[in-house]
Amino acid sequence: MTHHEMSSAGLDEPLIGPAEHGRVHVMTYNVRYAADDPGHLWEERRPVLAQLLDVERPCVIGTQEGLFGQVADIAADLPSGYEWIGQGREGGSHGEYAAVFFDTRRVLPREYDHVWLSETPGVVGSTTFGNLIPRMATWVRFSDVATAGEFVVVNTHLDHASADARRRGAAQLADLVESMRPAPVIVTGDFNAAAETSEPYLRLVAGAGLVDTWLKAAERRTPAYATFGGYAMPKVGGERIDWILTTPEVTPDVAAINPFRSEGRFPSDHVPVQALLRLPSR
Repeated sequence: MTHHEMSSAGLDEPLIGPAEHGRVHVMTYNVRYAADDPGHLWEERRPVLAQLLDVERPCVIGTQEGLFGQVADIAADLPSGYEWIGQGREGGSHGEYAAVFFDTRRVLPREYDHVWLSETPGVVGSTTFGNLIPRMATWVRFSDVATAGEFVVVNTHLDHASADARRRGAAQLADLVESMRPAPVIVTGDFNAAAETSEPYLRLVAGAGLVDTWLKAAERRTPAYATFGGYAMPKVGGERIDWILTTPEVTPDVAAINPFRSEGRFPSDHVPVQALLRLPSR
């Protein structure tokens, strides 16, 4: 296992970087909504996030929390060729997004939808699991430009306050993944629950048979950082609440938890999780 050196100036090289054909670089990132955080306003964080994404160049990025203006900013800052799919959790452009960005030179969307984590998943903004604010998932079925092989990305953000909403949301996500089969499925998200021990994790991994790419990767390029750092260097050995999970036929070659910063500034109060994945050949 190799740990790349990181300095206050940022990364000297990408942890994963652009993926070669035959592999897909996936990132999940809670980008923190444009809150009035002293010293961490969006206009201060935005260029650092742009720098990070320019260095890493993931094929697919599942983001959480970004408001419409932030999502538009990220789209403007990404290199040419990237597009995105998403909807505000309160409908239209209202509320936070679980947006999916993608490099059209590598993957193309074939279909997509938005579902709300509730007993009425098709009702925009619905909340029936005990959560006070809407929670949702955005999914996209992609085809690989080089191979025409298809896979599905499901991006979500479970509730921060209600354990029952997280548990029921995870069960709904497990059903959603099953409905996408036999296509390979990649699940990205901020689950607000600890990997390896929490009910949502066990429901998706032990229950639904998904694979935790951090644990299964042949190579890990960083220590096991907590994925919430609070705009500071994350703790090694802390809770991983942001995950990339896959169906078993997807092979994780490399995993990383990336505390990227530039001149001491972090792009978000979370740090991104990344995985380099091999999809099954057709």
